[in-house]
Amino acid sequence: MIRVLVIDDHPMIRAGLTATIDPEPDMTVVASAATGQEGVELYRLHRPDVTLMDLKMPGMGGVEAIRGIRSEFPSAKIVVLSTYQGDEDIYRALDAGAVTYLLKDTLAEKMPGVIRDVAGGGRPIPPDVTRKLTDRMFQPALTNREVEVIQLLALGMRNKEVAAELHISEETAQGHVKNILAKLSVHDRTEAVAVAVRRGIVHLD
Repeated sequence: MIRVLVIDDHPMIRAGLTATIDPEPDMTVVASAATGQEGVELYRLHRPDVTLMDLKMPGMGGVEAIRGIRSEFPSAKIVVLSTYQGDEDIYRALDAGAVTYLLKDTLAEKMPGVIRDVAGGGRPIPPDVTRKLTDRMFQPALTNREVEVIQLLALGMRNKEVAAELHISEETAQGHVKNILAKLSVHDRTEAVAVAVRRGIVHLD
């Protein structure tokens, strides 16, 4: 019997996944959690064969929860289920230790097969996810500071406000903005924010 842990802050998603998994003769949902922290605690308690993990949750998010679980249990098999489609979201999840990354709108009929594959040691990464990861390989990566800057630009801050928020000079802030525009291949802040949101570098929700 494949034992599955579901971690998602939406009750309907948790219920839907349980309704999909439990009728299968070779698998069962042993527990479900609404937050990343609760998910880490339930993982310790149940030691499931496969964990289904959302990315966006209140408090501890999915990437942080993946790192938390994998730091204690390096062999943990975690499948990310998310509405986020950006290459940066995918990269962060897999870099944290997830086995694969699936979009929530493509799940129902595929989920039991994915769980069996992952439980058996497979890494069933969908073609669209592979393509986005490949695309990311050829994109210049933003530094941690540049990510902080683009997050502030997404809030509508100007260079002076960014500088004050990050305790840097306005000239340094301007330099970071210039680097961001070059790396994202855009001409202005509005385009930069749009690209960063599309790729999952920042989230506005």
